[in-house]
Amino acid sequence: MLNALILVIQIASSVALIVLILLHAGRGGGLSDMFGGGSLGGSMAGSTVVERNLDRITVAIAIVFLFSTVLLALRLQ
Repeated sequence: MLNALILVIQIASSVALIVLILLHAGRGGGLSDMFGGGSLGGSMAGSTVVERNLDRITVAIAIVFLFSTVLLALRLQ
């Protein structure tokens, strides 16, 4: 039962990580241009509140993914 719950958390966090990483603006803009993230100048693009919040959410989901991976590895041994 607990393994199934951890597995659901693992899958949900992995899908969320994929979406959040694709939303980040890279050198070429990325998918965030579609949602208005690339409308600012080059040096201003990384300093917006939206970009900082996106970074924080991505790090939080990555930590959840990391812990669920470690928990699954420990539970399946």
